[in-house]
Amino acid sequence: MPKIKNAAYEAELARLQIELVKLQEWVKHTGHRVAIIFEGRDAAGKGGTIKRITEAMNPRICQVVALPAPTEREKSQWYFQRYVAHLPAAGEIIIFDRSWYNRGGVERVMGFCTEEEYKEFMRSCPEFERMLVRSGMQLIKYWFSVSDEEQERRFQKRRTDPTKQWKLSPMDLESRKKWVDYSKAKDDMFAHTDIKQAPWYVVNSDVKKHARLNCISHLLSLIPYEEIEHPPVVLEERPPQRGYVRPPMDDQTFVPEVHAQLT
Repeated sequence: MPKIKNAAYEAELARLQIELVKLQEWVKHTGHRVAIIFEGRDAAGKGGTIKRITEAMNPRICQVVALPAPTEREKSQWYFQRYVAHLPAAGEIIIFDRSWYNRGGVERVMGFCTEEEYKEFMRSCPEFERMLVRSGMQLIKYWFSVSDEEQERRFQKRRTDPTKQWKLSPMDLESRKKWVDYSKAKDDMFAHTDIKQAPWYVVNSDVKKHARLNCISHLLSLIPYEEIEHPPVVLEERPPQRGYVRPPMDDQTFVPEVHAQLT
């Protein structure tokens, strides 16, 4: 498949990010509630897409939730309890970078939950999501699909890139050995949770730039936003600044301008 040229990608991404800001303002204005779930294999490109969605948006309106492993106390709670605390209020967009689907994926494959806990998740998850939708929340679920060959290429790149080695956790390295197990877990999860009220949308992510643009375009198409008109911002002439004398520069500690020496 031919890859999009960098210039075309940057131009389209900039256009889509302007639309995302319009969406954000509409959500704030109308009190709409949006929860977006990003799931998929390790190195499938979820994080990069989330970053492009949020980088131009107001973090007070659009927030990313990426929960760590549950504490002992959280393990004793109703499974969905710790996720409920992060669901959107009116005028908010919450993006879950991994979600309650941990139980259907990594917990299932790695043996972190019992068979009965897994079965109960499969029974209760569709009802939980239907309840969210009935409450007026818009729930959008994306699964990022990456081929075995492309995932391995990205793992190898992370192994040699000092800025990305942190992404190769012991869990990632272990999951690399269980491609088929994760495939079966995903198929079972889809069979139970690909529901009419909150279907799964699969993003082909072998080409990261294509995946980002396709996902953002699709997201915008799902929400019936309109541009909210705001009065134009007028920067009035500043009044004269009087009665202030800046303290001596030597009284302050400045960060060394080491990069200025490199020019």
